[in-house]
Order: sequence, then structure tokens, then C-alpha cells
Amino acid sequence: MISTEDRKFGKLLVDREIVSPAQLVEIFKQKKHQEDELASILINKGIADSKDVYTCLAEHLNIPFIELQDYTIDASVVTLVPHELALKHKVMPVFKIENSLTITMINPGDVHVIDILHRETGFDIEPAVSLEEQIVKAIDTHYGTCGVNLDSSFDEVIQNIESQKPKKDEKTSSEKLKQLSAETPVVKLVDLFIAQAIMDGASDIHIEPEEKSLQVRFRVDGILRENLNPPKHLQAAIISRIKILSEMDIAESRIPQDGRFQVTISGREIDLRVSTLPTVYGENVVMRILDKAALMLDLNVLDFEPSVFEQFQEMLSSSYGVILVCGPTGSGKTTTLYSALNSINVPEKKIVTIEDPVEYRLSRIRQCQVNVKAGLTFAAGLRSILRQDPDIIMLGEIRDKETAKIAVESALTGHLVLSTIHTNDAPGGITRLTEMGIEPFLTASATVGVMAQRLVRRLCGECREKYTPPFTVLKNIGYSENDKPEFYRATGCFHCKNSGYKGRLGIYEIMLVNEDIRELILKRDSTAKVKKRACETGMKTLRQDALRRARKGQTSLEEVFRVTNPD
Repeated sequence: MISTEDRKFGKLLVDREIVSPAQLVEIFKQKKHQEDELASILINKGIADSKDVYTCLAEHLNIPFIELQDYTIDASVVTLVPHELALKHKVMPVFKIENSLTITMINPGDVHVIDILHRETGFDIEPAVSLEEQIVKAIDTHYGTCGVNLDSSFDEVIQNIESQKPKKDEKTSSEKLKQLSAETPVVKLVDLFIAQAIMDGASDIHIEPEEKSLQVRFRVDGILRENLNPPKHLQAAIISRIKILSEMDIAESRIPQDGRFQVTISGREIDLRVSTLPTVYGENVVMRILDKAALMLDLNVLDFEPSVFEQFQEMLSSSYGVILVCGPTGSGKTTTLYSALNSINVPEKKIVTIEDPVEYRLSRIRQCQVNVKAGLTFAAGLRSILRQDPDIIMLGEIRDKETAKIAVESALTGHLVLSTIHTNDAPGGITRLTEMGIEPFLTASATVGVMAQRLVRRLCGECREKYTPPFTVLKNIGYSENDKPEFYRATGCFHCKNSGYKGRLGIYEIMLVNEDIRELILKRDSTAKVKKRACETGMKTLRQDALRRARKGQTSLEEVFRVTNPD
């Protein structure tokens, strides 16, 4: 049930053009099944900028919106609210006037929390609104380290561990590794950099041994950033700790291993998928962070161009056929496929998936995970799925001729098959099937359409700067010397940690397989010819969609050139 207050707040959001009426309708549908506040849903799903949402919330509730980085908070005020309470409810005391205590919150409408604060402090509580990241940073700054600010804790932990430094020629047995990895300082160190990576919005943690050092890097918004350099002698203990958490064999360091474990950060359950690789200086570890709360399962949130969105929905409305999503690893294909499945996940349809691995669990969808050691490959799993009477099949990836053949045959026998394939653009997906050995007449008959996608970094809304690029740049994207278009560029500020970017967004290229394209497929024409015909019949390329984003100020030309190739 949507409350009257939510409806009023929603109307204000629409009036302020923070969300569209269509987006609000979709969010209200989701809120019926969630306990999260409307503001949190909008921010977590990336529909609106957090500052815009909280500013509007403050207006709706007629309370102040406070930029905490502009405030100097007196220590005597901080002590009025216990650290545990501030951390649990994400609240921060700001100032006190007589018997009133102003406390900034991310959910100032939570009467229960306000009552708790009143009982604990003995003051009348005046709620205010601040950004969640600012509240967390303020708590860390004024109360001390609480798992968010890694730098000071890192130094402290390293000092505690230094006494454990092994002798130069000392050999470390598996039992010794277990002992070292279980000791409190090492456990805390690993917990700290995992927590920091999650707080920073990283998608991956890289632990990379060098000859005389150990490097920890986070991939944030698709770019690797160096974060920590623990001492080399901690390498074995750190890697063993991660392998134990992931249920790997710590005594085996000669072959790659894969594992998985779960952590809870600020009440959120986070899955970490772990991979090790032997290198000349020791085992390299990569941890993929899978945050279920951050997964967007609404196609509207993906912000397709209207014409592209219509084309994608047209593909999904097909009763049978193959729909391919292509792009490199980390380009958002999984999010797109899950969002697509969610949009067609109705009680009348049975959906079965075969994935490697299953990254997120979805309700009412039967999900199966590849297990090569047990003989469950994509091809074997797909054969078994067909005996489960599915309407829709999601195949994690088409990797070989056998899998491609079964997928195409499944599509031709009345199933809608969604899958991914590794090619650079949409037309290349068709050529790839032919290269795998699929007959052109089967590809032409079975394929509904192909969508290529990439992720570009989103410009920080707080510090982006408008400018007119030099003509040498404009010429490369089709402008004449007399044109003076304005774009935006990154500068850097507190909100984006001086990177100029905050978050990522998708760019898309959709090619519907119409009669013109089928004719070229049957002739085995080149990818270039297929792409040319697709563009003539209305396909927007990745470069064109990226430039649309840049003109709207969502990303920069530097990102456009970094991620896309010229048409």
C-alpha cells in the first residue's frame, strides 16, 4: 500500500522533474513489495541523483537540507548520541540550541528512530536531511574509525602485525598459514579493505603480488585505482585468509582456484566471487563484488533512448527466437539480461536459466549453475532445460558450436532464448554465430535481434563543467568549423573523490534482424556490410548513443572516445 505521504512526495519529485511520471509508477509498483523508503529506492536504483532526491525530501517535510562537509561540529554535541546508535541508524548530531538537538538523517520521517534518539539524549529532536555518504563520513571523522575510513585503521593494523614478520628464509607450512590467517590483525585487515571497497562502490578487488611488494587495487566505475600497499611478508597470510573464507585449498598454490563467500556491510548482504591465479611472484587474487541491493531490475532505469527502448521491448515481446546481448566482460550484460527477464517474468511463463555462475537469485525463475567437473556444461544444461517445459531460456553465454546449435534449435522449436556473446558490436554477433559453424539459414530464421552495450562513467553532477571542445575534437565527431556545441567535462570535487565521475551508465546499439539483414546473412556478407545496412534501416551505433549521452551532460567526450570506436 502506497501511503499518502509517499504520493505527495512522488508528486513533488515529478513537479521538480527529478523523476518522470512513468518512472514513479514503476517505483510505486516495486515499493509495494519492499520496505525501503521511496528516497532510498530512487537512489539505490540510480534513477535520480541523491542530492536532488534529498533536497526535494527536505522541501516535502519542510526541514533543513544540510551539507555536512560545510559544518564544524562541536565535540560536546557528538557525545550526546552514542556511536553505536549513530552508526546503526545513520544519523549525525549537528548542533544544539537550548533543549533542541538537530540531527541529520537519511530518513527523517522515521518516527521510531526519532523516539529512540529522544529517549537516549533527553533532548527534543529536530530532524534534518543529509546525503548518506556525508553522514557516514561524518560519523567516521567524529567518532573514530568504524570500518569506513581505511587509512588510519590500516596503519594501526600493520603496526600490530609487524611483530609477526617471518625470518627471511623461514618456510611457511599450511598449518602456519592457517594460524597466521586466523589471527585478529590479519582478519581485521582483510575485513577493512573489503569494507572499504564496498563503501567506495568498487566492482572488483585486485590483490597483486610484485617482487618486493603487495598491491591492492579497487576497480571503481570501470577504472582500477591503487588503494593499499601492505607489506610483502603479509602476502601469504592475506591470501590464505581469503582462500579460507572462499573454501579453497590453502595448501594448493600451483593451479587456479575459484570460490565464493558472503559478508554483511551496513545491513546489506554482499556476495564476493573469488578467483586465484598463480603468478611468478605468488597468487594473484581477484574478488568480484556482487551487491544484490545495487542490482537494477527495471528496464526503465537503464535509460535507453526511446526508440532503442521500443526496439528492445519489441524483441522481448517475441514468442520465440534468439536475442543476443554482446560486449566485453564487465559491460553490464548480466544486469541487462536480468532486467529483461524481470520485465517478462509473469506467472503464465516458465523461465529457466543456465549460468556460470549464478550471480543473483531471482524469484520465480529456475536458475541452474554450470558445473564442468560434474559434466554440467552450457550445452548439457541446455539439453536438460528443454525437458523442463520452459517458455523462456536464459543462457549465460554462447561459447562454442554445440551450445550455439542447441540454442538456435531451441529457438526454432518455439522457445525464446536470451544469451550473451563476446563481440565488439551488434552486427558482429551474427558473424560470430556463422564462424561457430551455424548455417546462415538457421541464424537468419532464429535470430530476433542483437544488442551491443558498454558502460561509460557518469559525470559528477556537483562539479561537471560546461565547455566548447576545440575544433580538432569536434571534427572527429562530425561537426563543422562553424559549429560551437557545448559539452561537459570532469573537474573533481568532494562528492566524487576528485575523479570528476560518479557511477556509470549504459550505451546501447540494437540491430533488429529484418528482411534486409536476413538477406545479407544468407549471402554470408561481411560484418561491415551488415552494419552498413543496419544503419541505413535505423540502427544507432554505440558511438552515436554515447555522443547523445555526452550532449546531455551525462558523460564526457573523453569517455566517449575511450569506450567506443569511430563508425
